[in-house]
Amino acid sequence: MRKAIIMCAGKSTRTYPLTVNKPKPLLKIIDKTVLDYTIEGLLKNKIEQIILVVGFYKEMIIEHVLKLKSKNKIIFVEQLEQKGTGHAVLQGKELVKEEDELLILNGDDVFSEKDISELLKNKSGALAQKVSNPEAFGIYTIKENGDFLDLVEKPKKFIGDMANTGCYFVNGSIMDILEETIESERGEIELVDAIKRFATDKKNQFKVVQVKDYWLPLVYPWSYLEANVFLLNKLLKKDNTVDGEISEKATIRGNVFIGEGSRIEAGVFIEGPVYIGKNVIIGPNAYIRKDTVIMDNCSFRGEIFDSVLMDGTIGKHNCYIGHSVLGENCNIGAGTITSDYRHDGKNNLTIVGDKKVNTGRRKLGSFIGDGVCTGIGTLLYPGRKLWPKTFTLPGEIVMVDKKK
Repeated sequence: MRKAIIMCAGKSTRTYPLTVNKPKPLLKIIDKTVLDYTIEGLLKNKIEQIILVVGFYKEMIIEHVLKLKSKNKIIFVEQLEQKGTGHAVLQGKELVKEEDELLILNGDDVFSEKDISELLKNKSGALAQKVSNPEAFGIYTIKENGDFLDLVEKPKKFIGDMANTGCYFVNGSIMDILEETIESERGEIELVDAIKRFATDKKNQFKVVQVKDYWLPLVYPWSYLEANVFLLNKLLKKDNTVDGEISEKATIRGNVFIGEGSRIEAGVFIEGPVYIGKNVIIGPNAYIRKDTVIMDNCSFRGEIFDSVLMDGTIGKHNCYIGHSVLGENCNIGAGTITSDYRHDGKNNLTIVGDKKVNTGRRKLGSFIGDGVCTGIGTLLYPGRKLWPKTFTLPGEIVMVDKKK
């Protein structure tokens, strides 16, 4: 039987500073959650049973899944202790037979169903993505025919550029290997250690399959922005879909989706690709530029470019939002401006944890969490973050991340 284990148990599934108490698998990308994309892709690849490992936010995840049409193919197991990815997979041991074909993947990322299909053509294997910064990933070394040689975590010297995506195709014997795996120094059962043991057994014929379509890991807030933009461009390759109301004095160019109950007022200029969800009011006199996703129940009147507005966010006055993500139920004051470009033209840097990270982006705006209110005339430096439920004063210049 062909089964899949999706790991959605970890505390790290939170994506600060965007959301309040919501795991990554339940973040919407355009109009579906990350978990929806994963489950749909698995079912299209004829996965017969899905084992969903839950832990943190389990009630929220279970409630969401039970609303899906495919709920009868999903079984929940709970990881009571946070003892690593290998330990998470082991929670499904009683549901997996040794002869079962087993796909294992992270619930935090979006995988292409086409790439999964290519992986499943092999007896066993893993998906790998070519990257420009291999020192930041687990890296596969392989033979010319794709056979596995080794998997090295964050190599200091260049050994290859095929990064581990965390998607594996094995069989039920992986459970016995996991049970024999010794805990790491951090007290966890590491799935990677078990995969390496499985892959080095020649009878398993373990292949490393390169991603050809896409893999969208939601590592940083700007990863979430990029995932929305990427899937937006894949979605809107056909003619416009308009279920809402458009003023005769509005202008629309390019591919645009406008959801049911939405209204585009006079003087609005929309330059696709753009996605506008349900019950959204745009304008009057707004400028909606390409690569923008505006989710349900929003109201916006300013200029927005290459950005995501999550459900219920409002900006009813002139403002500029560029290369940014705004969480749910924000209120954006008149004259709020997100700066997105350094004068020297170099990549934008931002603080993640206690380290300054090179985002790899020359254009990077702000990341504004759920329920944030900005005062009129707020100005934000590139890459700055406002944590959920914070606020700014009128005329405030945000030079550093704001957590309180």
